[in-house]
Amino acid sequence: MSELREVKSWPEQETRGHTIPGSRYTSKEFFEQEWEGMWTKVWLLLGRESELPEPGDWQMEEVGSEEILMVRQKDGGVKAFYNVCQHRGNPLVSEPKGTVLRRFVCKYHSWAFLPDGTLNFAPDKEDFPEGNPCNKVTLEELRTETFAGFIWVNMDPDCVSLKSFLGPIWDDWEARNIETWQRTMANSMWLPCNWKVVLDNFNESYHVPTVHQGATPDTDRKAIRGNIDTYFKETRFDLSDEGHNRMVMKGGFGVGQTDKEGNIVDPLASELRYWEIDPVDFKGRPEETREALQQAKRRLGPERGFTHYDKIPDEQFTDAFHYTLFPNFAVSLWSDGFHFLRARPHRSDPEQCLFDNWWYASPASQQNENARRGANAGTGAELTMLEYGGDVSIGPGIEDDVFVFVTQQRGFRSRGFKGVYLSNQEKRIRRYHELIDDYIEGRGPKR
Repeated sequence: MSELREVKSWPEQETRGHTIPGSRYTSKEFFEQEWEGMWTKVWLLLGRESELPEPGDWQMEEVGSEEILMVRQKDGGVKAFYNVCQHRGNPLVSEPKGTVLRRFVCKYHSWAFLPDGTLNFAPDKEDFPEGNPCNKVTLEELRTETFAGFIWVNMDPDCVSLKSFLGPIWDDWEARNIETWQRTMANSMWLPCNWKVVLDNFNESYHVPTVHQGATPDTDRKAIRGNIDTYFKETRFDLSDEGHNRMVMKGGFGVGQTDKEGNIVDPLASELRYWEIDPVDFKGRPEETREALQQAKRRLGPERGFTHYDKIPDEQFTDAFHYTLFPNFAVSLWSDGFHFLRARPHRSDPEQCLFDNWWYASPASQQNENARRGANAGTGAELTMLEYGGDVSIGPGIEDDVFVFVTQQRGFRSRGFKGVYLSNQEKRIRRYHELIDDYIEGRGPKR
């Protein structure tokens, strides 16, 4: 097997027994310690390179109390700045994206900054006792790198490189051509819960049978097999030295995939036919289609335009490779798409967060899907901001998670909650919180 296709093991990790009290989700004091000690010291995934195709194109994204302005430069690189004029502190832009033809002009006093952050115009420049501010004052720049098609920033000028920060995730993702994948769905929503509630949830699959599949105390959890198999004894749990986590869940193809006679039904039946597999051959044996699909995709994929298949392990054709990147990003990475789940803290309220539920797809999968539907290729999904409690769902399945996010936040306010009692399969949650404390206490990675 090619080294690129091998699913390499990550080192074993120890935890220190953190009890994770409810105050970590509700306390304004802890919220501020977390911001200064952790958020300002880590690499954050923000913009997407493909949305900045030309020099002068820009994006602005919020993270807590900061607004980050990312700008494509003339040399093709990307720079990121705090979205604040260096004169009197007014924000330079208020929209999420745009194009600057020549300069960013502050709407307060018309100070104008070039895309590289240099100030090149200030009215009445001769009136400043410290001298003309032009070519002396610049926008405050952040450390910026690009990887997997995304723009990553770090507020700490002395931070480690992005590659060092990501550790084994860098190697896992580098060969997947993710930079060419396009956003096909983008729903975002402000939620009445702390951002860690979201990441805790996506750090385990223990909740899946109950929240998503209606399991009860009488349910045999070993027998539950949906599109993915979340049974802990058949799931691979990995924790990296850098604090990121990986969970590999096998394709289940059991529950809901057959009729009463054992015939395979859609959507699995259509997927099999597309890959030249006859569903009739697997009547009563839906679980066996996992290996058959892996072999078919390996054999037929390249000729159908799925050129990146040569770099993908067999398991990724059918299984969920679910990553949680410290501190606030979770993603299920499949052979032809990834489910983008991100939570960002509110400016001042520890009991609110901005939650992104997005989907990206590979070019080949989009072309093949459009051909099957007789549709034209899209240009990428625009962001849709939804209101919590409204009539529109943030997305199938995820709406179940959101319901629990909000009810759990309510429980964390109770003096009756004394701390967690975690199973081993939830170990990654404890490790996450211990790493947050490491940053707060100054034990984060140093360059």
